Amino acid sequence: MNPKPFLTELIQKPVEVKLKWGMVYKGILVAFDNYMNLQMLNTEEWIEGECRGNIGEVLIRCNNVLYIRDAENSVQVLNAWVRTRCRSHKAGVPRAIISPQTLELWQFC
Repeated sequence: MNPKPFLTELIQKPVEVKLKWGMVYKGILVAFDNYMNLQMLNTEEWIEGECRGNIGEVLIRCNNVLYIRDAENSVQVLNAWVRTRCRSHKAGVPRAIISPQTLELWQFC
């Protein structure tokens, strides 16, 4: 998959960027360059599932990025997966709950 069309579609949309070091940055993707450095606005820093605050405008250097994803569609995709998964299991087996704030999938009994 060519990342440039993917990133172009994400301009002016909420994204989630996870760094190699574990931190997650959630904000609006404003721009990227040929090296895939990312410029974001209204950015929040999340560490270990906890929001550490709004840090505003940021520039993330490309070689630090583990992944970037569309924050809006991530919730929709996870919700669809959970609906499918929960229908295929009997009562009493692990259920899934999605936290839209962290976009993490938690499984527990």
